[in-house]
Amino acid sequence: MLKMFPRLFSPLNLRGHTLRNRIVFGAHTANMAKDGVPDVQHVAYYAERAIGGAGMIVVEPMPVHPAAVLTRGNFRPCDDSVIPHFREVTRAIKDNGAVAIQQLYHVGAHGDSDNSFHPHWSPSGLPSYHDSDGSHSMTEEQIWETIDGFVQAARRCREAGFDGVEVWAAYLGMVDQFWTPWSNRREDQWGGSLENRTRMSREILTRIREVCGPGFIIGLAVSDEPDVTIALQRDELAEIVQFHDELGLIDYVTCGSGSYLDFYKLMPTFLYPEKLGADLAATLKKVVKNAVVIAESHIRTPENAETVLGEGAADLVSIVRGQIADPHLARKAGEGRPEDIRGCISCNQMCWGRRSRDYWISCLINPSAGREFEWNGDRFWKTDEPKRVFVIGGGPAGLEAARVAAERGHQVILAEASSRLGGNFRLAGLQPRRAQILDLLDWYERQLEKLGVEIRLNAYVEAGEIDASEIDVVVVATGSLSPETGFQKALPAIEILPGIERGDVFTVEAVMAKQARVGGRVLILDEGGGWRGCGTAWKMAEDGHQVTIITPDPFVGKELQRTAADVPTRQALRKLGVQWITEVSVVEWHGNGATLVDHNTGAHRFVEADSLVMATTNSAADWLMPKLAELGVTVRQIGDCAAPRQAPYAFYEGRKAGLEI
Repeated sequence: MLKMFPRLFSPLNLRGHTLRNRIVFGAHTANMAKDGVPDVQHVAYYAERAIGGAGMIVVEPMPVHPAAVLTRGNFRPCDDSVIPHFREVTRAIKDNGAVAIQQLYHVGAHGDSDNSFHPHWSPSGLPSYHDSDGSHSMTEEQIWETIDGFVQAARRCREAGFDGVEVWAAYLGMVDQFWTPWSNRREDQWGGSLENRTRMSREILTRIREVCGPGFIIGLAVSDEPDVTIALQRDELAEIVQFHDELGLIDYVTCGSGSYLDFYKLMPTFLYPEKLGADLAATLKKVVKNAVVIAESHIRTPENAETVLGEGAADLVSIVRGQIADPHLARKAGEGRPEDIRGCISCNQMCWGRRSRDYWISCLINPSAGREFEWNGDRFWKTDEPKRVFVIGGGPAGLEAARVAAERGHQVILAEASSRLGGNFRLAGLQPRRAQILDLLDWYERQLEKLGVEIRLNAYVEAGEIDASEIDVVVVATGSLSPETGFQKALPAIEILPGIERGDVFTVEAVMAKQARVGGRVLILDEGGGWRGCGTAWKMAEDGHQVTIITPDPFVGKELQRTAADVPTRQALRKLGVQWITEVSVVEWHGNGATLVDHNTGAHRFVEADSLVMATTNSAADWLMPKLAELGVTVRQIGDCAAPRQAPYAFYEGRKAGLEI
């Protein structure tokens, strides 16, 4: 353990509380509250990460004032009735060996009127970068009201059993709006000089210490925003943090990335470099004398965490999405088994992708996230009646079903028609920047081998080949295929694309599998607005093709917007010379180009091209189902062969099938 990650697994003392290791499960909005209070879903979610070995858990932010309510799943602000409910959360964390902290936040100008029904409060009444609203310039009385909101929230945390709180001064929220000269244009005691601009934070931290006592941990969260000139830069943040540290107001400082001014780095996808929070952490580490420093943001793995600590950039490391993807990351790393960690693929599809639509969060590759209270966490109970299970199809659904069934003690055979496991998901991993998917598929291969699953590659299965006397359960996970008709949802009356018979029309799967000889000038028709179209366009552009995306949507990457990946993706595509035409569909392919229809005007235009690549909705590959029904064995149909959808639902149905066998 110590030989592999010696720094990561050295204990650390904070205000008399011993952290068993340097791994933090940092604050993020799980959005699971019911009627403003945590319930069994929340309790089980945090308990699983404590069971999994995290040293400290920072529970998601508590709004400190009605103006700060941001989501439907936020906690109830300014109300002592939450205390007994949070006692269940702190008990679950602390009984399983982790230190329990809660973050306290106020978003300032960037509120959500749909949820708060309250004016956004801010230092100087500037616009919100969360929505299209403006904000209210706070009065002196309202500033003190907000300060007291932080203090009373901390008191509730102490009474609920938390070991401390983390005051949120990141992402250009309320506290750092006061710190930042651009957003704080006041001419009273709350604006102007550094002393005045930090008056709010100093009052909050001082009063929390007075109310909560000397043994209570007080942390501060800040964020790095070097690409936005009006944001506080690293040297300015260092001066502010040093000021608070010299006054003995903070025990630790957490360093994230991004802000409401550049939202895409808040939860950076695979489009960004790793270890984004380490640079700011290293800067702050040089100036603090009392507080410890936590590096956060895109630090996915124990190896990355050990590197950050080894470089002296931080004292602790916050791994958030990595522990959503595998809640037992810390325990596996501590046992010297990093190869058994299911690595986050930095996709944001079910964490921020669900939170951005105001649902509770989950995880694409770990469907137990948010369902721990129903599924015994991310752990498995052995069956009392082992069965012989035959899984047909080695894509995400089949892989997860085979793994979970084997974990529970069933005898499993997995048959895959191709020469590699992964299905169409493997093709996604061949797109630029998406190799983490291939790492995940390697993880499945290791797990299936350890579990003794019999894998049959190049094994195309017909129903007549299955001997019902030797199989108890058949799981069909044969995926989906393109109908290859050129059908477009935006033109529902046209079943078959006119001119498709002229050739040089390909599916994205054929392109990514190198089964298509694509010409130099390529049109990609993207009706999905996701990675099938955008990622394939990126790959072809990198390979030297002249690419134009055509879409009925008003902008490219519509479905990537929910994962905070659309803008960085469009920027990357533009740098590669990719062009696009929006709000159009193809009415005819001519072999040397396409006629497009403008959905706003009905006008037609011809665009020259050598090839047309279709990223349209697939059809279920479900031809086995009618014949299997005649065999007299239990048959489960999962993943895209039940209905073509995005990858999270394949993993979910694979997990569910494995648990229910």
